[in-house]
Amino acid sequence: MHRPAPLVLAAALSLVTPALAETDVPPAISVTGEGTVSVPPDLAQIDAGVASDGKTAREASEANNAAMAKVVQALKGAGIADKDYQTSRLSLQPQYAQNRPGSTVSGPPMVVGYRASNRVSIKLRDLAKVASVIDTLVAAGANDIGNLNFTVTQASKLLDEAREKAVADARRKAEIYARAAGVTLGAPLSIAEEGAPVPMFRAKTLAVAPMAAGAPPVAQGEETLSVTVSMTWAIKPGQ
Repeated sequence: MHRPAPLVLAAALSLVTPALAETDVPPAISVTGEGTVSVPPDLAQIDAGVASDGKTAREASEANNAAMAKVVQALKGAGIADKDYQTSRLSLQPQYAQNRPGSTVSGPPMVVGYRASNRVSIKLRDLAKVASVIDTLVAAGANDIGNLNFTVTQASKLLDEAREKAVADARRKAEIYARAAGVTLGAPLSIAEEGAPVPMFRAKTLAVAPMAAGAPPVAQGEETLSVTVSMTWAIKPGQ
């Protein structure tokens, strides 16, 4: 039986050719934009605690419990809410005798006592109280204070502002390239946020040592939040 092969081949080409045309990449401009927002922090976190020594584990533990009770009472007296402080570390460890240089004594080191420690993490929502709270903790007997961190609690809202700035920055760059190339921007084809959308805090971690008298100076500075986006626009011949 005779078959019209040329007609079948022509029909197949008519189906394939439009499909190939649809995969052509349209002319476009791709750029990245960055948006940043700098704001003062509105939350501080302090780690504070007490370390107590004793000849026995029980003696060290009891001394530490009594000392920590005074610190907690001082926090309450300073107006710190119960929800804003919690135990961050609790430990009880043996203390060993130090071998003297040149000693020929062998065997396991001798336990000469025990050290108990208890640390709490404290949130301060009023940054004006940071220095005075540190002074209060020291006066109450806290002898292990440090890791003062400042953060921004409303980071998500501020990041949205940074996103708008990033898109505007990307459009500004794309328009510069379009003018230089003698074309005009069409509709945006894609928008992608690079990396995780998290605040990029400029570290303000301070190691605070107990002071004999008066509150220590504290500088909170500013935190910078940043967002980067990649955008692509279709381009059209210049008008």
